[in-house]
Amino acid sequence: MRRRTTALDGVAALLILLLMVQIWLLSATLDAYLAGHTDAALPGAICSGLIFVAVAGLYRFVQRLDRAR
Repeated sequence: MRRRTTALDGVAALLILLLMVQIWLLSATLDAYLAGHTDAALPGAICSGLIFVAVAGLYRFVQRLDRAR
């Protein structure tokens, strides 16, 4: 029980960090795009997609922990 709670706390902290980075990345990429630097849009979208995959993986990890309960 204690190990699962510790794992969930760690996942929650990592999710918050990843989502904050993704919001920052979105705002920086949008700012650059609107300033006329269109070459920044593709790398920003790729990085955002990688963060999405990481968050989806963490979500699946939490689901597996919940099912094992």
